[in-house]
Amino acid sequence: MNISLKNQRILVTGASRGIGRAIARQLSDSGAEVIIHFNSNKAEAESLLSELKNTAHLESCDLSHPEQVIGFVPGLVEKYGPLTGLVNNAGIALSAPDSMLSTEWLQVWEKTMAVNATAVGILSKEFIEQAKSQENGRIVTISSRAAFRGDTPDYLAYAASKGALVSLTRSIARHYGKQGIKAFLIAPGFTRTDMANEILAEYGEDFALKDIALNELTRPEDIAPMVTLLCSGLADHATGTSIDMNAGSYVR
Repeated sequence: MNISLKNQRILVTGASRGIGRAIARQLSDSGAEVIIHFNSNKAEAESLLSELKNTAHLESCDLSHPEQVIGFVPGLVEKYGPLTGLVNNAGIALSAPDSMLSTEWLQVWEKTMAVNATAVGILSKEFIEQAKSQENGRIVTISSRAAFRGDTPDYLAYAASKGALVSLTRSIARHYGKQGIKAFLIAPGFTRTDMANEILAEYGEDFALKDIALNELTRPEDIAPMVTLLCSGLADHATGTSIDMNAGSYVR
């Protein structure tokens, strides 16, 4: 099966590294015009841009500030034309032990929610607004196994924020499907990214390896092909679904 994303314009958030970088590369290899979103990793985003085979663009936005996120998608549409796809990949995982002062704990909670949930909601809303007139659009959101099985006490905010994405995805899929908009969710487990490496440094790699059914941790390149398939239109009847890609560490 050959997957072609020719004539598609897809925004990938958090695309400068990790899962987002692998997704952007795979989408480009499949023919898509990719908009590479980044926050502060401009050098890494530029290096990715130089690697991509097809037309691509760099755009910066701090997703922790809703006032910056509002209007981001309409600005892209005005600059490049309508978007056919949105990959909500960007996310943060900040540790907040239950021994932390509540005022400090709240700061972690609010920043996590801002990036992982609020920004995704705004981006999805504004993507839908421009996609309805085209009667065509696909949203792929990267959540986490933590949304379904929970996480450690240090990462309550992370798990809660990722859980919110499940309901958001299902609501979009059910309400906007007849207007040509499809929505999917992917729930990875530990994946070899900079963010996961910080957690692994805290708990140890053996902690993660003992928890999975395979001999090695998931790589970003293991996630990217599924995103490409979902963006292609070949799996539209899976709209609203949640796809587990966690190496068997949580099986539903």
